[in-house]
Amino acid sequence: MRLARLAAACVLAVPALAHAAGAPLVLVVCAPGYPGSTAEAQPTLDAFAAAASEAAGWPRGRLAAVYHETEQGGLERIRKPDAAFALVPLPFLLEHGVALKLAPRLASVQKGGEASEVWSLVARKGRVTGPASLAGWQVASLAGYAPGFVRGALGPFGRLPESAKVVQTGQVLSFLRRAASGEDVALLLDRSQAEALPSLPFAGDLEVVARSAPLPGALFCAVGKRASPADSKALAAGLLRLKGVPAGAAALDGIRLAGFAPLDEAGLAAARRLAGPGGPPGGKGR
Repeated sequence: MRLARLAAACVLAVPALAHAAGAPLVLVVCAPGYPGSTAEAQPTLDAFAAAASEAAGWPRGRLAAVYHETEQGGLERIRKPDAAFALVPLPFLLEHGVALKLAPRLASVQKGGEASEVWSLVARKGRVTGPASLAGWQVASLAGYAPGFVRGALGPFGRLPESAKVVQTGQVLSFLRRAASGEDVALLLDRSQAEALPSLPFAGDLEVVARSAPLPGALFCAVGKRASPADSKALAAGLLRLKGVPAGAAALDGIRLAGFAPLDEAGLAAARRLAGPGGPPGGKGR
């Protein structure tokens, strides 16, 4: 009787396994603090998934993609078992990569041809002469959800003190105003934010105190072993040639990228060392 029940259970399980095998592989794009919402980005992500599938030699629908603009939303979506790949900023990888089993495969290339990101520490002119000046201050950044990265990103300038409170925000203008007015506030800005500084009416009251070395930007990762090695290899190869595939350049433009490039292993290792003293990758520590 038990054998009969076991056989019946195995028969019933076959359709479920077959469905799972044919289900789309999901790419989760997470960019905490950046513009847009999951719903607004979906048409763009659908176009990107279709172009990436074509470049990988897969049938349409084999890859699905979804966007999350919050750290928590990205974490929850990547934890779901159908999330086979992720495209995440370097700070997210350093903060959550171990816990989520993210294995970097490629670097994204920003519009303009940059495969790296430079971060700038900005404060009121004359107020910051070194890391010790920031004791007890607020340091606001898009990357504030990864405090180890924020504290260590500037390399030779020195590590920001533990007494500095790291704050995550995508709305930096109010913090810049506070910094310009003389409050104990500094900001760690990405390249595009720093390039926009001169356009501010109070830009004359601010200065870039230090800049990071070029660090990896957003990284395409496999999530654990949810995709087979063959599928991971095929998609990575497809992403490398995506800009040459019909509709590929437009799809890349939709997610504000120029393409993908081989991973800079040395640069990633250096970034891990910079973030490391704030706690092990994958752990919190604000």
